[in-house]
Amino acid sequence: MIEEIKQIIKKERIKFLNLQFTDIFGTLKNVIISLDKFDDVAKYGLWFDGSSIEGFARIYESDMLLRPDWATFAVLPWSPTERRAGRVICDIFTPSGEPFSGDPRGRLKMFLKKIKEKDLLYYTGAELEFYLFERDKMPVLIPHDRKSYFDYTPLSRATEVCEKTMEALRNFGIKGEMHHHEVGQGQHEIDVAYDNALKTADNIITIKTALKALTGNQSGLKVTWMPKYKCGMAGNGMHVHQSIFRGDRNLFYQDGGQYNLSRAAKYFIAGQLEHAKAITALTNPTVNSYKRLVHGYEAPVYICWGQTNRSALIRIPRGSQGKEPVATRLEYRSPDSSANPYLAFTVMLAAGLDGWNKREEPANPVEEDVYDWDELELKKYQVSTLPDTLIKAVDYLESDKVILDAIGEKVSSVFIAAKKKEWREFLQQVTAWEIEKYL
Repeated sequence: MIEEIKQIIKKERIKFLNLQFTDIFGTLKNVIISLDKFDDVAKYGLWFDGSSIEGFARIYESDMLLRPDWATFAVLPWSPTERRAGRVICDIFTPSGEPFSGDPRGRLKMFLKKIKEKDLLYYTGAELEFYLFERDKMPVLIPHDRKSYFDYTPLSRATEVCEKTMEALRNFGIKGEMHHHEVGQGQHEIDVAYDNALKTADNIITIKTALKALTGNQSGLKVTWMPKYKCGMAGNGMHVHQSIFRGDRNLFYQDGGQYNLSRAAKYFIAGQLEHAKAITALTNPTVNSYKRLVHGYEAPVYICWGQTNRSALIRIPRGSQGKEPVATRLEYRSPDSSANPYLAFTVMLAAGLDGWNKREEPANPVEEDVYDWDELELKKYQVSTLPDTLIKAVDYLESDKVILDAIGEKVSSVFIAAKKKEWREFLQQVTAWEIEKYL
């Protein structure tokens, strides 16, 4: 593979290589090397100071090693011709050669390796929602259009950005299924085709990078994945579709089963519902995330499952006739794009596997409009609610051994401490709403 990459580098006249990884919170980190250092990095990796990355290491254990995953190599299509660059996503190792326990990508790889030993593959797909604002109006947030769900726009800056993004994704070997206008004014969605969960997580990071690169000053647009930028406007979610295969067989499918679901799928659902409150700390990890998880919008608040009920946390999408054996899947609807996708997929998989181990089916599906139910009806159908603040989600995380074990002591201790600090900072802020309400 290295020789093939060298041929691409020569053909494309690449001068620089971006070595990329994320911190615990999903922030993309980047080290640029010249091609003079390529052979050395390919053979030995690259040492860096882990103590400078939030949550990675203490000052006396700072040395860490980046090892490129060459399967993620791609040319950066937006890099200028005279400074053409490539990128590769890296894994992080300790000086002793062990995978670093605080590497989010490493945590997901560890879980995927465990199930691969049982000949199992965890597939995911993501629906990435985002807003585009007029850059020259910042800091005032003005959506670039006044259109709504699925509205047709033949030519616009946003259409150009989305199409260029999907075109750029092909350079990374990413299949972009479609893009369309979402519910909110200036809101859009790009869907990524189903793939191995590790590749899907890599793809989410790549899409966000591409959108940032392509909404520069020339486009006049500013992109945001902020879960809720304004009261009354639709929030940005990141619905996650998931299934588990053994070889070519979808273990979630059963002909004639309820919604074509197998018992394995129902056990998986039960596990995710059981651990949903703790999962939420990782899938919705900011104070702002909980401004989206409110009544009255499609973002789920209630911990239940169904097919037609879009207020449910887990939905069973309908598949095209004839494709059910492959397409049957679970849609987990609460995540937003502020999540680190590596950690989000890790805890979702861990919860589902815990359901498999317990072999308990979930409560009956709920297809009614849960928003109109009172406390008695919710209790009757065994429906509880997601945490409504970040600090409550963190509290649930601290008491859930399955989810804590999934992300490991290093990640959990740093994540929990940081989120408690974030919550304290939020409580000290005086908002515009308070000024208007009380001044």
